[in-house]
Amino acid sequence: MAAKTLQNYVNGQWSDSKSGQRRSCFNPASRHMEICTMPASTPAEVEQTVEAAQAAYPAWARTPAPQRAEILRALWEVIKGRVEEFARAITLENGKTLRESRSEVHAALKELDFQLGQGRRLGGLHLCSEMPGVSCQLRREPLGVVSLITPWNFPLNVACRKLAPALVAGNCCLLKPADLTPISAELLFEALHEAKLPAGVANLVLGRGSVIGDTLVMHPAVKAVSFTGSTEVGVGIATRLAGRATKVQLEMGGKNPLVVLADADLELAAEAAVVGGYSCAGQWCTSTSRVIVESAAYEEFLQILVAKTESLKVGNGLDESVSIGPVCGAQQYETILKYIAIGKQEGARLCAGGRALTDDAFGAGYFIAPTVFAEVKPEMRIAQEEIFGPVLSVLKAQDFEEALRLADGVAYGLAASVYTRDLAKAQRFVSETEVGLCHVNLHTAYKEPQLEFGGVKESGRGAPEAGESGIEFFTRHKAVYVKEKP
Repeated sequence: MAAKTLQNYVNGQWSDSKSGQRRSCFNPASRHMEICTMPASTPAEVEQTVEAAQAAYPAWARTPAPQRAEILRALWEVIKGRVEEFARAITLENGKTLRESRSEVHAALKELDFQLGQGRRLGGLHLCSEMPGVSCQLRREPLGVVSLITPWNFPLNVACRKLAPALVAGNCCLLKPADLTPISAELLFEALHEAKLPAGVANLVLGRGSVIGDTLVMHPAVKAVSFTGSTEVGVGIATRLAGRATKVQLEMGGKNPLVVLADADLELAAEAAVVGGYSCAGQWCTSTSRVIVESAAYEEFLQILVAKTESLKVGNGLDESVSIGPVCGAQQYETILKYIAIGKQEGARLCAGGRALTDDAFGAGYFIAPTVFAEVKPEMRIAQEEIFGPVLSVLKAQDFEEALRLADGVAYGLAASVYTRDLAKAQRFVSETEVGLCHVNLHTAYKEPQLEFGGVKESGRGAPEAGESGIEFFTRHKAVYVKEKP
């Protein structure tokens, strides 16, 4: 296929960067296949984009919320009619299988559907006053211009999860997608253009975060920043904004545990570990990274898990028969292989995978065999640090008490799951596990759009995304007192 030539979308118009420079993106399943070029935007162009959003803001903020949602309903219709086009673009730039990409598009539609419904639910409170003839109201108002920074692992879903509530709330937006996945972002803005969103209300800026990130985050007109990505970058954003009035929403890394108790259905638990550990080649922020198994079931569970892992087919995500695609780019590939080497050096027992797939069948893609390490100790780096790849570390716990301690024994707190038939233990796990998303007898990445999405500890800062919190983050409160007769 011919490489696409991408552009920025600013003030309702497509445009190239005035820098005259362009950057290439490549298919991770075939690292020499150029799939697009994109503009290398400059800080000055971000400033111009902010100005366009500022100019559009007063009219958009005055538009009634149900009408804003109705305009965006047309976006839902456009995406619904182009599911396959979006899915193929995501697979080409990200590497995940077409089945997973289609699932992402449908998840994005669900996120949009819920948040667009907020257009008719967006309101405040009317409370009784202690004074006769006085009414008390609590209003929710938009913030102004907001910056949205999205990741490469869910380039459409997360963009919709941020963009929809921000726009329904009455804000104007700048969206900066990950460098590796600009095609799906451009398709999204093509859909917004087709939906006739007013000029300047939503704007797309392509370029390196290292070049334009500071302007996106630090510009004095930007009233809120919503970021999804690594903990290192997210904490850096929070540090730079410390002392400012800018609202910050950070969804960051995870080291998510799947706890398997001795009474669990081991087949179902192993299947959950495979789905949670290897979907998107283990590159979900909610991916299962650690499997903590009660000692009485450890060897039997491990045998089932290894058999399921070795049955998976790795290959180009465009092949409908493939279970796992490549990892997304050279940096991911090198980092994951480094951690596999560390696991071997630390003395963990390699039970499956543990290697790059480089023979002729895999061409020049970033393919890594799905990997299982057993006899992993909690102090090992592969048990503590985020790998973000198709690597499962299986730890042994003597009992439920130790399993609970091991589950919480990391710096992250995004997602966790327990497999058990014991309702009392399940309820205690839910109560005591330090995470933002908790599951019982479901894999660690399961979510629905009506519930909030975010982590604690080093996995999140500020209000979570999605659910009622999604639109709450993009508004401020105003208390109003009205005396009926002056």
